[in-house]
Formats: sequence, C-alpha cells, structure tokens
Amino acid sequence: MGRGKIPIQRIENPTHRQVTFCKRRNGLVKKTRELSILCDAEIGVIVFSCTGKLYDYSTTSMKSIIDRFNKHNEDHHCVMDAASSVKLWQREAESLRQQLGHLQKSHRQLMGEELSGLDINQLKHLENHLQIGLNNVQRKKDQMFKDEINELQQKGIFIHQQNEELHKKINLIHEKNAEPQKMMVWILPRLLKQGIHAIGNGYDKLHPIS
Repeated sequence: MGRGKIPIQRIENPTHRQVTFCKRRNGLVKKTRELSILCDAEIGVIVFSCTGKLYDYSTTSMKSIIDRFNKHNEDHHCVMDAASSVKLWQREAESLRQQLGHLQKSHRQLMGEELSGLDINQLKHLENHLQIGLNNVQRKKDQMFKDEINELQQKGIFIHQQNEELHKKINLIHEKNAEPQKMMVWILPRLLKQGIHAIGNGYDKLHPIS
C-alpha cells in the first residue's frame, strides 16, 4: 500500500510541521546542489523557519549572488523606466500634434477657409467667436487711443507750465533791465540842469566883451 499524498496546506501540528520543514529543507538543498552541478547554475537559497531561524545555502558566495541579483534588478528597472519614459513622451507628443492640428484648423476657419464641411450651428458658433474677438480688438484699440490722448494731455499741461515759468523769467529780466533805465531818466535831467546852471554862473563872472 503506497504512502498517502500530503495535502499542500499549513500543518497544524507543530511537531509534524517542524519534522516536515527539516526534511523538505534538506531536500531543497539537495535539489539545489544537483541543479547547480548539472546545469552550471549559480544558486543561492535563503530560508527562514516559522521560529525565525535563518538557513541559507549557495553554490558560490552568497554575497556575490545577492549583489548580482540586485544589479540585475536595477538594470531591469532602468530598462523598464526608460521604456516607460519613451512611451510617455510618445503619448505626449501625439497629444501635442493633435492639439496643434486642431488649432491650425480653427485658425484657418477663423480666416474664412475650410468652411464647406460646417453646418449652420457650427457656422453660428464660429461667427460668435469672430464677433467676440472683434469686440475685444475694438476695446483694446479704444483703450490705446484713450491712453495716448491722456499722455498727450499730460504733455500739454507740462509744456504749458514750462511756458508760464519762462514768461515769468522773461518778465523778471525785463524788470531788472528797466530799473537802470528809470534811474537814468530821473538822474539825467538833473545833471543837465545842474550843468547849465553852472555854465550860466560862469558867464556872469566874466567881463562884458567890448
């Protein structure tokens, strides 16, 4: 009578579980050794028992096997990351191409081109967009005119103020130049009068000419 097949499930009895663990662990190590010899494979096995005890077996150095495993994972992740990045940028480029095509088509329609495929509602929608754009342009133009007028008015006020200041300076110069003239007008007649009087007195002192 053959031995019954053990179901693959957790063994509830701790003693039976420990015995099975030891037997299967030894069998695992044996199979690992055989696989390494037959196939020239580099193998490392790490096992923790249910009690937390560590068991390990390696055909070469366990550290070299772990380093090789880590390096392989890093290279694999780098390749996966690069491939994912390429796919991401390809999707982004395709999305940008679609957006550019849509914008170019909208621009041509706004310029009055490629309208044959549009229905009434689409034409009305396009007309509304054009009207909104025209209103925005008109408002911008009016605002620019207002700003320019305000700037010219400010310049006019500044020039007017400068003109008044120049007139004041000119008046001051005229007033300063007029003071010496007034003094001459007042002094000159008196000097002439005094000179004539002195001349007259001199003649009186002279003897009559016979």
